[in-house]
Amino acid sequence: MADKVLIYSRFPKTMMARFAERFELLDTAGKPAQEVFSSDALGGIRALLTAGGTPLGAGAMDLFPKLGAIVCYGTGYDGVDLKTAAARNVAVGHSPGANAASVADIAVTLMLAATRRILVADQYVRSGDWAASKPSPMMRPQAGMPGRRIGVYGMGEIGRKIAARCAAFESEVGYFSRTRHDVPYQYFPSLDALADWCSVLMIAVRAGAETHHAVNADILRRLGEDGYIVNISRGSVIDEKALVSALSDKTIAGAGLDVYAKEPHAPDALTALPNVVLAPHIGGHTLESHVAMQDCVLANLTAFFEGRPLPYAVKTA
Repeated sequence: MADKVLIYSRFPKTMMARFAERFELLDTAGKPAQEVFSSDALGGIRALLTAGGTPLGAGAMDLFPKLGAIVCYGTGYDGVDLKTAAARNVAVGHSPGANAASVADIAVTLMLAATRRILVADQYVRSGDWAASKPSPMMRPQAGMPGRRIGVYGMGEIGRKIAARCAAFESEVGYFSRTRHDVPYQYFPSLDALADWCSVLMIAVRAGAETHHAVNADILRRLGEDGYIVNISRGSVIDEKALVSALSDKTIAGAGLDVYAKEPHAPDALTALPNVVLAPHIGGHTLESHVAMQDCVLANLTAFFEGRPLPYAVKTA
């Protein structure tokens, strides 16, 4: 009999196909588990698969008295109550670095689209204004990448790949993170100092209490009227109201966003602005990334059911 795995978050069935070949999947389709399955069925669940941002606290874990493993699809795990999981001896796994290259790619894409005003340029062509030689203040020359100062907030797998891509554009790269790393980029002792120095701030930190609204009105003010911000981590890292204000009153020049405070809803105040480029959290959404993330999920679940430690366990230290 195949081992049972509860699918706790909503996932496309195509993304679950490889897991269905190895395990018996109980799919909640994103609905509360107790509304889909009986208490007897949930009582036997030993492992569940979730999206890292889906809230999974003590109350939810109470539904699964035999729970031994929570496996996150992707690198994030901010929705999981790690303290509760540890207290109940529930192992937590994820897919570290599996989508780093794809997320770094989208970060650079958003940066270029925002700084070079690609969406505005696209509309300028489509509208016929270019053909009509109609002048537009939005089409005035913008600063290029050589010599531009790029600040990377967070120097993990994704942050390193972002930095390397930016360096290839002949830009100066600096960073701030909890610890200093052996990388060929200038280190800044605080986020304040990094924001004062750079003209593009790339956010590549994990979500958590210490990074919640770390990018606030003061950081945006420090970035300045020629500054841009790009966020591919989690929406909670930016104070979204402060960001809307900074974009609206030209405190900063623009933004590129792949994540939001309350997904999948981007506030109307953001979608109405011409100086922000928006994407629907697609940073890690490439074929290669999904294969790599699924490999990690399969390795974690297989190890758990075989009584071995998770090879891709979340490291809290």
